[in-house]
Amino acid sequence: MKLLDLTQDFSMHTPAFASYTGPSIKWVKRLAFDKAGGQEITSTLHVSTHLDAPAHFFSGGKFIADLPLDFLVGPACVVDLERMGVGDFDLYGPAEFERWEGETGLRIERGDILVIHTGYHRYYPENWADRSGMDETRYFIRHPGPTREFAEWVLERGVRWLAVDAGSADHPMNTVIRRLRPDEAEDGEAKLGRGFEEIFPKADYQIMHTLLFPHDVVHIENLGGDIDRVLDRKITFGCFPWRFVGGEAAFCRAVAFLDA
Repeated sequence: MKLLDLTQDFSMHTPAFASYTGPSIKWVKRLAFDKAGGQEITSTLHVSTHLDAPAHFFSGGKFIADLPLDFLVGPACVVDLERMGVGDFDLYGPAEFERWEGETGLRIERGDILVIHTGYHRYYPENWADRSGMDETRYFIRHPGPTREFAEWVLERGVRWLAVDAGSADHPMNTVIRRLRPDEAEDGEAKLGRGFEEIFPKADYQIMHTLLFPHDVVHIENLGGDIDRVLDRKITFGCFPWRFVGGEAAFCRAVAFLDA
């Protein structure tokens, strides 16, 4: 069996999502003086490759430690939206995924994990696989994102959970980013030919979180690493956060398991 790492790097330079605090890392013991090295980390959890638990957006929802290993590992369809021409500020819905099924002959079955490849992982500042294309603004602010129809389709199809190689499973302009970067929102509206208030009304705010998390349909954000090596195929995929009791999210290792 061959293992591929679909995780981004984590360091003191890793950016957190909008309005979250990034990591602070310091040495508190040095080998020369204490015969051992020791570090202290302070960070919010929505940094680098991480798994959101239902409790992140759902009062009374499960925490990270409540998600068993047999839920976190399973068959996964890796859908390449980039080759379909999905780009800056674009919207995607059920049509792209049903087109993928028709073109590949594969089907997203009930209980499958859905891995969404936008190609935006290459812009992430902590992309260890290839740092040549780093663009933090494009990564967080302009990546494509889903419509309400897609979130509803995910539930109808019985998708187990999702993973995406972007800063949020939601469209950036369906998050706090729309308020923080009105200049970028204006550019996105010009490209799409309509306003984000129309596309994402108040009831649909962060729909990939609010609609799906009560059903335990969670997601990994900031996927990356070797994701380009598993496109348009069905794989065994696993997510490995620590056993975090009371955790609303957790850093995780995302791994593709391939037959040798």
